[in-house]
Amino acid sequence: MKTESGIPAATVELALTGMTCANCAARVEKALNDLTGVEAVVNFASERAHVRYRPDLATPMDLVAAVNGLGRYRATLSSADSREAEKAQRLALYREELRRFWFSALLTLPLVAQMFLMFGGDGHEEWLPRWLQLLLATPVQFWIGGRFYLGAYHALRGGGGNMDVLVALGTSMAWCYGAVVTLAGLTQQHVYFEASAVIITLVLLGKILEARAKARSSAAIEALIRLQPQTARVERDGQWEEIAVARMIPGDIFLVRPGDSFPVDGEIVAGDSHLDEAMLTGESRPVAKGPGAPVYAATVNGAGMLRCRATGVGAHTLLAGIIRLVEAAQGSKAPIQRLADRVAGVFVPAVCLIALATFGGWWLFAGDFSAALINAVAVLVIACPCALGLATPTAIMVGTGLGAQAGILIRNAEALELAGRLKTLAVDKTGTLTLGQPTVTRVLPLAGTDAETVLRLCASLEQGSSHPLAAAIVSHAQAAALAPSLPREVENLPGRGLRGTLEAADAATVGQGGLQVLAGSPAWLEEQGIAVDRDGVAALAAAGNSVVAVARDGIAIGLIGIADPLRPGSARAVERLNAMGVDVVMLTGDNAATAAAVAGAAGIADYRAGILPADKAAVVTRLKEGGTVGMVGDGINDAPALATADVSFAMGAGADVALEAADVTLMRDDLNSVADAIALSRATLAKIRQNLFFAFIYNILGLPLAAFGMLNPVIAGAAMAMSSVSVVSNSLLLRRWRPGGRQ
Repeated sequence: MKTESGIPAATVELALTGMTCANCAARVEKALNDLTGVEAVVNFASERAHVRYRPDLATPMDLVAAVNGLGRYRATLSSADSREAEKAQRLALYREELRRFWFSALLTLPLVAQMFLMFGGDGHEEWLPRWLQLLLATPVQFWIGGRFYLGAYHALRGGGGNMDVLVALGTSMAWCYGAVVTLAGLTQQHVYFEASAVIITLVLLGKILEARAKARSSAAIEALIRLQPQTARVERDGQWEEIAVARMIPGDIFLVRPGDSFPVDGEIVAGDSHLDEAMLTGESRPVAKGPGAPVYAATVNGAGMLRCRATGVGAHTLLAGIIRLVEAAQGSKAPIQRLADRVAGVFVPAVCLIALATFGGWWLFAGDFSAALINAVAVLVIACPCALGLATPTAIMVGTGLGAQAGILIRNAEALELAGRLKTLAVDKTGTLTLGQPTVTRVLPLAGTDAETVLRLCASLEQGSSHPLAAAIVSHAQAAALAPSLPREVENLPGRGLRGTLEAADAATVGQGGLQVLAGSPAWLEEQGIAVDRDGVAALAAAGNSVVAVARDGIAIGLIGIADPLRPGSARAVERLNAMGVDVVMLTGDNAATAAAVAGAAGIADYRAGILPADKAAVVTRLKEGGTVGMVGDGINDAPALATADVSFAMGAGADVALEAADVTLMRDDLNSVADAIALSRATLAKIRQNLFFAFIYNILGLPLAAFGMLNPVIAGAAMAMSSVSVVSNSLLLRRWRPGGRQ
């Protein structure tokens, strides 16, 4: 990809620490985007930043410096090699937080016990001396809670606010009031040391539980990483050595024993076996492979011993590409998240104003300073921007991870969201609805020409083409022991056919000029003024054949019928899609009769025949007038239509250009994967909506209750701490989703 300046854009992943809420993520994102030539998206849930930048205007070190310059946050460059170090660092931080929590809980427990005794009927009788309450609450407030002061300082210095501001402000008000009352000897006034200590302890507990839940939401990536073995048996100087996979290079010969996983991508040199490629396709059925067949890192060998040659190692394996794609999707933002981002941007100032109004209202109208203070504290601690920030990214992380496990690779969150809103799905016929392995069923000679001549001349033109029909013709000619020769001056007209000249040696009756041969659709030959046997074309097409007409020196000499069997799951997939409210439209370059036969077998009511590659994109554009449109294809000629669709799906076995143009890559060559992708999208969107509802309703109900004195600060603190945990836990329930409609 290139920028407007023509300089290729670079991307980098940053691992972040120090973020406590959605406002922190927004602040880091703003700092990165303020750099010239930088586009960044920060994911609060995964604690990562996906950054696209111009190398002539910024460097990775500039990005790290921009984050570190904020004071509160730290960034490091993330790569496959640094994963273990990042994981160890997160584990160390988690354990440190856990130790701090237990120390905080130990100091807070006596204050909580006293609070419950007071609730039990002792009124405001205090069995702990106030000096001891102050002694217990102070280290909790300033040592354990020091992180909130530090976070609040950096947030305010940067001109923003975050959760740390709310917690620090609320607990400080409670602690300071208690300290003044205690030191001044105002024995008639109640103190709220238990409120400040318990709030900090509960918030810390919530963060620990949240960290555990967030780690589970990224379990799919961790599972993919663990699939690849760490060592491999490689042939070096005629000897087999056990070496680290990281030391392998392309061209290495390696041995894979029965039951072992492949260490890198490669091709089989010797041996036959059945491979379990479920980690790529989501399909557990073994795949038979022999010499020359490709193999992929982390797939599992069956019963045969295989000798292979490495073709892709390190970051160049298919597994590494899948991991990068899933990480990019997890780090992207869905359009549905925009509302939450806008709310989070004004959340903290709004809550502070509500707290100030609460304090002023209670003191002014009730004349009770103590009640005014405690209710203002409740307002500050009940508010939680974290739940808003986690609502969308946690569901996206789980959804994209599930997709990868099912062989559905989703490029970004926007594609995941749009897939669930599809109204129409345009489907290519060859290789998508059908197996993409057409075979010649009949050769019908015309004008006194024999079938062998028709097949040989056509195969001579077609052998340079990558089209599936061309491959079928060449294969059939080879099976008939006909040796096609290399043509000259071949012109390929996509969607129409081939025009070329064959050397005179290919026909004894021809002079030095050579044979002028055309092979393509009957309609194209008629456009060239060549009469074609329409009855023969109709008969072949009615039987479900694609028809290739062959002409020599301006005269039609034969017809070739080619059939491509329907994929076993296509009819079931169309039925599922229709049941989901998605209209399926088949697009094909074949004639109307062949298209009708295939569409009827697949259960498709709407089809468009005789569509050229450029026209497919135009059809998709027209379909978009009726709602969100998806396109699924697998060939080069599908690329324009894939790029035009709102959401594009590419079969995993298709051409690279189609995969590059697609939003969703289906590793399994089965249209049911499209239905699975739509079902997964809808399940993920449902979770996002639930999470946003919980986050909004929590604050909408909690803030008024706290403002009107109906919520104790301790209960408010517990609710705030648990709100983020509940949102992440709800996202984790998405893991119950199964492909194929199974729950």
